[in-house]
Amino acid sequence: MYWVTPRHLAGDDGVLAERIGDTLPDLGWRMWPTSRNSLLYVSPDGLRGAEWILAACPFELGGLPVSWQLSARPHSASALTEWNAYFTAGVPFEVLTDFLLALDASESPDVGLGNGESVLAALSARGWLRDLDRPSTTATDPGFSTNVSLEMLPPLIHDADPREDLLGWQAWAEPVLGAPYLWCATFSASAPHELVAAFASSLAAPGPVPRRTLPVGAEDRLTVVRRG
Repeated sequence: MYWVTPRHLAGDDGVLAERIGDTLPDLGWRMWPTSRNSLLYVSPDGLRGAEWILAACPFELGGLPVSWQLSARPHSASALTEWNAYFTAGVPFEVLTDFLLALDASESPDVGLGNGESVLAALSARGWLRDLDRPSTTATDPGFSTNVSLEMLPPLIHDADPREDLLGWQAWAEPVLGAPYLWCATFSASAPHELVAAFASSLAAPGPVPRRTLPVGAEDRLTVVRRG
């Protein structure tokens, strides 16, 4: 067992599905297998959803298959979601867990109460650096390996707002410049900024995290605090 920093490069230890699958039932979310070989979890009030879709392989972010799709809807009978967030494998499970806890605790998960500044403020508070050219939309870790940025959304990102050319928060880890990404995450345009801020704050948390294995491509960027 390794205890490593930084969290944003620690990977998911190959247990992203299991860790999130354990967290959601503890919150009272119910699960159903679907006809496309995915696992759909729904909150007790029916307003929040989380689906493990890796087996369905619907699309990719940064060349990586999407593993989890999270969403919120205005009322339980609504067939359409207000916003969606997508995460590939490799996202540290602690970060996705914290995002889910914030989503579960939100009184109005389909409505944003903050603004984009809250996301960047959460990162700045953890010592991340704002981009000199785009200080109001982009921040990176001090090692320049992981970015969180308000960007044009890639294809297949679903949102209640049908307009094109919408901006949404995106995050990605690139341990070695030009090498494959370690993980990617994308939030559709209507995703509440305060929930994205919870994701960002957890991503930049400074404490070491336990891992049985170190992610390929990021080993040289990690600091092993101790072995246990």
